[in-house]
Amino acid sequence: MFEKLQLKKHAMTGISYMLPLVVASGLLIAIGNIVGGNPALISDYKQGYSLWEAAVTLGVYGMGLIPAVMAAAIAYSIADRPGIAPGLLMGMIANVMGAGFLGGMLGGYLSGWCVNYLKRHIKVPVWAQGLMPMMIVPLLASLIVGFIMFFIIGGLIAAASFALKDMLVNMQGGSKALFGAIMGAMAAFDFGGPVNKVASLFADGLLIEKVYGPEAIKICASMIPPFGVTLSWLIRRARYSKSEADNIKIAFPMGICMITEGVIPIAAVDPVRVIFSCSFGAAIGGMLIMLLNVGSPVPSGGMFIVPAMQNPLGFLVALGVGSVVTALLLVALKKMPLRNRRPMIKRKRLICQASR
Repeated sequence: MFEKLQLKKHAMTGISYMLPLVVASGLLIAIGNIVGGNPALISDYKQGYSLWEAAVTLGVYGMGLIPAVMAAAIAYSIADRPGIAPGLLMGMIANVMGAGFLGGMLGGYLSGWCVNYLKRHIKVPVWAQGLMPMMIVPLLASLIVGFIMFFIIGGLIAAASFALKDMLVNMQGGSKALFGAIMGAMAAFDFGGPVNKVASLFADGLLIEKVYGPEAIKICASMIPPFGVTLSWLIRRARYSKSEADNIKIAFPMGICMITEGVIPIAAVDPVRVIFSCSFGAAIGGMLIMLLNVGSPVPSGGMFIVPAMQNPLGFLVALGVGSVVTALLLVALKKMPLRNRRPMIKRKRLICQASR
């Protein structure tokens, strides 16, 4: 049943449409805050405000649009153009009610499914068929799903979102460290695969609620694998074949930009040891992010957005420690390639023969 619904496919469409808005809004807020701007109200426009205040204001309004864009994109993925209007409206309802990112996702799914149902089951005269995708179906879907969002599930999702936010904000000591370690390991586990996407989706949802720690964990844990693998290669190059070394030279600059996928060719050769080392190092990095109260208002950008973070020095410490832990584990655990082992085996044989 769930395979037929294609939940993941539609969610990925929503994320791909949402991310440019998240990045642009986050960078506007970060740049404005670095320079010293504060959010301004549209009502203050006639009084005038600085360029940097305008940047922060644009970013804040952009963040407020994220649930609507997410919902519209999911509904569009499910039901094509007739789903856009109901999806946008359900996302706006989710934002107003405080249901946020999760409410926007659910509103998008419900809008798309409702539109598809109406398209199949509503029969109209021939002269009205041209109005179906433009007026009749979007209107009816908006009324039906809007009622559900307003009076049934919107409040429940809002309550759950607030509870999750409060739990994360109030975490202390051990629980903070454990959360950071688990999320860090998840973000690095499959180098941009489904597990990473779950952690990323969770962090992006909390970013909308102005909880910035998980976003910093996501960024740090995505950069630790390429940095850690590169450092281990610098420490002991014999552990890697020539092709692996060539891939590392590509993976490192990708890691600077927070692109983890460059590590996949290295992990494919020795998956168990590489995945364990990278996940463990990322868990340490995530734990330090939470303990040092690091936060990122921008969801991606790698090293280029570090100055915009809360406690950027703490981020660099977490990234450095996590990368070193990954490197040391790889140096200790990773087996030497067969080609590199042959000369050592020959030398050992010669030594044995000479001793006889």
